[in-house]
This record gives sequence, structure tokens and C-alpha cells, in this order.
Amino acid sequence: MTNIYDVAKWPVFGLLDGVALANIKLACVFGSTGNETIYVTCDDEVFAMGSNVNGCLGVGDVQSTLTPRKIESLSKKGITSIACGSGPHVIAATEDGELYSWGHNGYCQLGNGSTTQGMVPCVISAGLNGSKVVQVSCGSHHTLVRTDRGEVYAWGYNNCGQVGSGATSNISNPRRVSATSVLVFAWGYNGNGQLGMGNNVNQPSPCRVSSLQNIIISQIVCGYNHTLALSDEGKLYAWGANAYGQLGTGNKANQVTATLVDVLDKRVVAMAAIHYSHLSAATLQSGDVYMWGQCRGQSTTSPIKTKFSCLDDVFACFSSPPVTWRPLTFENFVGRRALEESLMLAFNDENTSDISFVVEDQRIHVHKAFLKISEIEITQFTYPVYRAFLHYLYTDHVDIPPEEAISLMDLANAYCETHLKKLCERIIKQGITVNNSFHLLAAAIKYEASDLHDFCFKFCVNHLTEVVQTESFLAFEETHTKDFIIRAAKWGAFKY
Repeated sequence: MTNIYDVAKWPVFGLLDGVALANIKLACVFGSTGNETIYVTCDDEVFAMGSNVNGCLGVGDVQSTLTPRKIESLSKKGITSIACGSGPHVIAATEDGELYSWGHNGYCQLGNGSTTQGMVPCVISAGLNGSKVVQVSCGSHHTLVRTDRGEVYAWGYNNCGQVGSGATSNISNPRRVSATSVLVFAWGYNGNGQLGMGNNVNQPSPCRVSSLQNIIISQIVCGYNHTLALSDEGKLYAWGANAYGQLGTGNKANQVTATLVDVLDKRVVAMAAIHYSHLSAATLQSGDVYMWGQCRGQSTTSPIKTKFSCLDDVFACFSSPPVTWRPLTFENFVGRRALEESLMLAFNDENTSDISFVVEDQRIHVHKAFLKISEIEITQFTYPVYRAFLHYLYTDHVDIPPEEAISLMDLANAYCETHLKKLCERIIKQGITVNNSFHLLAAAIKYEASDLHDFCFKFCVNHLTEVVQTESFLAFEETHTKDFIIRAAKWGAFKY
């Protein structure tokens, strides 16, 4: 999530007033100078403004505009994701799995069977075999999407095999990429070793990245000519071009295999890069945000700590051009508002409070005017959990270990605090380790948190050899242990 007021950090939004900014729920900033944007409002209207190169704004002409113009064909369609290439060309997906494309099409990147420039968004239907699209991504002049069936389709410019078709001719309609495995595969241009194959040879077909063998990768992002990968244990790997220090290795030498970015000695929970720039960034479990690479034209070879609280702000302020590395998403909460520092400081202040909660013989000082709670059974929760809940009501922030977060999520559920539940789930997923994974699995079972149960189960299976040697596994209830073993067997954990 991005704060609704942070969108003003992007120069292209500089002429919008506060009301218009607060009404944005999804936005994408793109273009060679970061001067084009498409955004969706809370009313599900879609607008565009900026340079309009090659008709990329989708408004039917190539006229640039400093004021928002409505994209009629996308409004009320439930747009959930947007991606942009360098032409630029634009791809958008809806909540129903429909796919739209428009803009530059000199290399068939619109997937409509032609090379004709698209002035307005048109539905892509041919080639997807009736599948619904759930995720979209663009290279400079090619496109990839993921479907609800877990399939990957690609099309567009293919001179180096970036579409993964096994040949090097351009592909004008979506074509399925045939690589089915939980392993990491790469294909396409490899002049700087960005495929991680140990060489600089282009790959027209998907090939396994052997340097990541036995490492469970949870996220991958690509920069202009470099790649970042994040393991499920929070370790960051990088490879490819490094002329600006974008690999974070402390030097400018290219790397043709996955290299651990060991400068970040704490767990990494998120990372960012985009094909428009040579900038890299990462968020640690502590919440600290680091960046490296080409930062406003300056080469930074080692990660440096920023004052930002999210990765999006790094790209708004230091990327050249200032583009979004992913679609910006904004959440508005009924009854929430920008909280003043004085209100945050008032939490647990016995000098100003007029009511206190006693939990495990410890007091938490709060205010009747702020809390609208009529009754609660405090004995159901521990002091750290209930304190974190009250602190959240004052600040919208949560600071609690992952082992306690599931109990806090149960409390959030009792009060219908949807946002708090999401924060708890994020804390658990970002904080899971080999040592605490079975403890978290047990808690997920106890609180009947099915999604977290599945997440913790998969982590345990992926690290089975290490996990079964931990104290939390030995302390696991016998009944649950049997259920876990049976489910793991069905998952294929014991196959040779």
C-alpha cells in the first residue's frame, strides 16, 4: 500500500489538486522522461495525461495534455493492473481477467496480430485460450502475462528470444511459454549476463537458472539490464549489468551468475527495479528502505539507507526517469484520516488519558474520546497483542513479532479491522523463518487462518529437512504432525 498523499511526489501529478489526488486508487507513471500517467479513480473512472507519445494515453489521438483526459473505453471496467513498455505501449487487465492494449506496436507488442499503432484500448482475445489474465508485465517492446491457470503467455519483439518461443522472429499474438516448474527460468537477451546462465549468450527458449539451485525464490524483478531475486528466507541475489552499481555488490563488475547482496545483513522483505532505469531498491524487515545504482545520475555501488518508508518513493525521487516500478495502489479507509504527531504521542500517555486497560496486570493508557469500544474480554489476549491493537488504533501502524501477529489478526477479526488483518498477514509472511515456521503453522491452525495455514505449510515443505530438526516441530501436537506428514506426502515432499 502507498499513502494517498505520496502520489504528489511524482512530478506528473503536480497540477492536480488535493481532492483529485485523494480520489486515485491505482496509477502508473511511465515514458522516457516519466511524463505520462494513467490512473484509476475510486469511482472506477480511468484518466490519462502527459506527452502521449505514440498514442500511449489511449484517448484516440497523439495530443499531449497537462490536464486529465478520460479513457472512456476503460472506465467502469474494473482495471486492476497496468504495465508499460518503452515505445511506449500499455497493457491493462481487469478484475474479470480481460486484457487491453494500446500505444506503440512496431514490434507486435500489442498482441493484436498486427503492427498498427493502437490509439485506443482494444481487447486482446486471440491466443489466450479462454484464460483469465491475473498479472501483466512489459519489457521494452514485448509483453508477458500470467493467467488464472498459472500459465505464462508472451508476444512482441523477439530478436534475442525474449518471447521464449524458441526462435527469434516477432510474435504478433499471445503464445504460451512452455516452462512448467517451481524452478527459476530465464530467456532472451543476455549481453550483460542478466539471465544468470554463467555466460553472455542469448537464450530463445526458457532455460533453468542453475546458480539459484536449492534456493526457493519468492520474487523476481528486472532492471534495464540487471536482475534481482528474493528468496523466501529474505536473502537478496543480483546479476547482470553493473556499470552504475545496480547490483549492490560494492563494485561495477558485471555478474553472469546469481550473486548474494550480502551488504544487507538483515532480512529483505521486498525489492524493486524497472526496465526504464538502472536503479535498485529494497526494504528490510525493520522497515528501512535502501537504494543503489543510478540515483539521480550518480553511481552508488553499495546499498545506502534512505529516509523513505516505501519503495515507490525511491523511484519517484531518484529514478531517471521518475517512473513507477509497479502500479501504485492506494487504499482509503472509512473513518481514517492523516494523523497528527500529537495524536500519535498521546497513545499510552498516563498524563492525558482518561481510561486505561489492564492486561496481564499491566496498564495501557488511552482516551474515551478516541476509542469507541463498549465491551471487550481482555483476558483473551496477551499484553503485547492488545497493546499493539490499541497502538494501531492511534497510529495505523503495527510493530509486533510474527509469532504474536496471528493472535492480533484474530483480535482484528473480532472488530472487523480489515486493514489490520492485512498488516498482520504481511508481518507473518515477511517474518517466517525455518525456526519459527512450525510455530506459525500451529498458530494458523489454532485461529483457523486458512490462507496463512497454506503459506506456512508450503514454507515448511520447501525447507523440510531443516524444519523437522527445530524445537517447534518436536513440540507440534501429534495429531497435527500426522496431518502435516500426510499432506506433505500428497504435495510430493518425499519423492526421490
